[in-house]
Amino acid sequence: MKIDISNALAMAQNQKQPKIENLSAEDAQLREQTDAFEALLLKTLLDTSMKMDNGLFPKAPGHDIYMSMYREHMSEALAGSFGYSDALFNWIKEEQNIAENGGMYIPDHLKEKKEKEKNEDEAKRQ
Repeated sequence: MKIDISNALAMAQNQKQPKIENLSAEDAQLREQTDAFEALLLKTLLDTSMKMDNGLFPKAPGHDIYMSMYREHMSEALAGSFGYSDALFNWIKEEQNIAENGGMYIPDHLKEKKEKEKNEDEAKRQ
């Protein structure tokens, strides 16, 4: 039985959400790592769910290697579109925000407003 997966991969690539633009270099690296973590989760999920042991059809030489490579490619192609990466990225950013602000979460728009007010006060003093 031969399954053509090229259409499924193409559809998955097209459905990927565009990444948030204007990320700092540090945030871009963090996004890369969260996508890699999501790929690892998906690989584990695919490894478990795609165990195709069928006694009727003998395995060709190298079958396990090819299937492992296939599942790894699928997990990398699908990473970033399931939401685990986004959830992990947002959680880490919130934790960084809390750590930077002495245990209190301050939304970015309020931080920008406070910085703007601080800069205006410093400009008035000079």
